[in-house]
Amino acid sequence: MKERASPIAFITLAVTLLACGASVTQASDTDMSAREARDRAEIQGLMWRYVRALDSLDADGYAAVYTTDGQFGTGERAEKGRDALRKMIADLRKTRAEREAKGEKSAPMYHVITNSNLEFVDKDHARYYAYWMTMFGSTGKDSQPRVAAVGRSVDDLVRVDGKWLIKLRDVAPKD
Repeated sequence: MKERASPIAFITLAVTLLACGASVTQASDTDMSAREARDRAEIQGLMWRYVRALDSLDADGYAAVYTTDGQFGTGERAEKGRDALRKMIADLRKTRAEREAKGEKSAPMYHVITNSNLEFVDKDHARYYAYWMTMFGSTGKDSQPRVAAVGRSVDDLVRVDGKWLIKLRDVAPKD
C-alpha cells in the first residue's frame, strides 16, 4: 500500500521552494545594485577624466575616454574616431601656444558638468544627461572669469572590455 504525502508536507515543500526563490531574487537584486553602484562610480570617473583631459588639452587622454569609433558632436561637424578626437585637442593646444607666443595670456579653461542623470539602457549601455558650461578663469587682477558657452548634453556610454567609454557625446541634442 502506497503512502500519500500529507498536505502539511506539500505546504512545507512549497514554502521552502518559495523561500529559496526569494533568496535567489534578493541575491540577484543585491548583485545588480552592487554592479550598478560600481558602474555609476566608474562613469563618474570617466566624465572627470573627460573634462580634465579637455581642460588640460591632453589629446591622448581625451581620445582615450572614447571608444575607438567614438564621436564628439553630431552632423557634418562631428569628430569621429580617436585620431580625429586627438587632433581636435592637439589643434586647440596649438592655437593656444600660438597666442601665447604672441604674448597673449591664456586663461585657464574649465568645463563644468552639472545636474547629471544616468540611465542604464542595459548592463553594458548607459545614457548620461547633463548641463554643461565652458568657463575661462581670470588671467590677472584686471580680468574677470567668464562663461564662454552653456548647454546640455546627452551622451551614449558603452562598456568595452569591462571599461566604460563614451560612444557619442552630443552637446547640442535636438530633443
